[in-house]
Amino acid sequence: MIAKKTKKRVLVVLGGKSRERKVSIESGKACFNAIKKIGHKVKIFDSGKKHLNLINKGEVDIIFNALHGTEGEDGLAQSYFEYLRIPYTHSGVISSMNAMDKVISKKIFIQNKVLTPKFFVLKKEIFSIKILKKKISVLKLKFPIVVKPVSEGSSIGVEIIKNLNSLYIKTKFLFKTYDELIFEDFIGGQEIQVAILNGRALGAIELKPKRKFYDYKAKYSKSAMTNHIMPAGIKRDQYNKVLKIAKKVHKIFNCRGVTRSDFKFFKGKFYLLEINTQPGMTSLSLVPEIANFKNISFNKLVDEILKDASINK
Repeated sequence: MIAKKTKKRVLVVLGGKSRERKVSIESGKACFNAIKKIGHKVKIFDSGKKHLNLINKGEVDIIFNALHGTEGEDGLAQSYFEYLRIPYTHSGVISSMNAMDKVISKKIFIQNKVLTPKFFVLKKEIFSIKILKKKISVLKLKFPIVVKPVSEGSSIGVEIIKNLNSLYIKTKFLFKTYDELIFEDFIGGQEIQVAILNGRALGAIELKPKRKFYDYKAKYSKSAMTNHIMPAGIKRDQYNKVLKIAKKVHKIFNCRGVTRSDFKFFKGKFYLLEINTQPGMTSLSLVPEIANFKNISFNKLVDEILKDASINK
C-alpha cells in the first residue's frame, strides 16, 4: 500500500462508443482493480454513457485512459483531457492521432527509414475495379493483399484477400462502413510484437495464430488458442534489433507510457505494420504478458503507467 499523502484520486475512463467498447471495458476494469490494490482512490467513468466534458476536474488528480478505438486513441479524448488540464496516462493528442491513422503512421515510418509493407489508399468516392487494378499494377503488388480501414484498432475490418474478384467484393462491402481503405502487401513470416514502457523496451513476443492471422478473435477469445512464444523465437541479435526499432518508433512518435509495435519478420527483415498507443490490458493482452516475463506484475505495470501521467504532451 502507498502512503496516505501520496494517494491520488484516479478516474479510469473506459467504454466509449467505438467497436472496441467491449475490450475497453475489460481493460479498464482490470486496471481499476489494480489501481485499487495499489492504494489509490479510484472511480470509473464510461464515456459511452456520459460525455467526457462531464468529468469533474475538481474530483480527479489523474485520468487513466483505458479507451480503445476511435475517439479513445485518435487524439479526441486526449484533447478533452488537455482542455480539462488533468494529467492523463498514455500518449498525447498528436502522437495518438498519428499512430491511429495508418496512412500517416506509414508515411512517418518511411520518412524515418523504418521498413513497412508497400501500400496504397483508396477513397470511397473514386472506387472502381479499374482503379483498383491500376493501383495494384503500379505498385506491383501480388496476392494475397491485405485490406483494412485507415483508422481502426484490434484488427477490426482487416481482411487478407487472395484474388482480384474477392478483393473487389470485400472492398465494396467495407466501403459501406468506411470512407477510406488502405491496401498493403501481405508479408509472410513470423508475427512479432514489442512492448515499450516509459521509453524502455520490455521485450518481444511471437504469435502463432491458429486462424489466418492475429485478428480480433485471435486477440480476445480463448477459444482461438493463439500460441504465444516469449521471448520471440528469433536469434539474439535479431531480438535486440526489433527492440531497438520499436524503441526508435516510440520516440519518433513522441509516445508516452506504454506502446506495442506490431512486426512481421520475413527473410531476415522486420516490417513494421503499426504502433499501438493504447494496447489492451485484458487477461489475454500481450503487454501484461511481456511485462510479466520481465518480472513486472500487472499491478506494477499499471503503477508505472500511472506515474507517467501528465499534460502538455
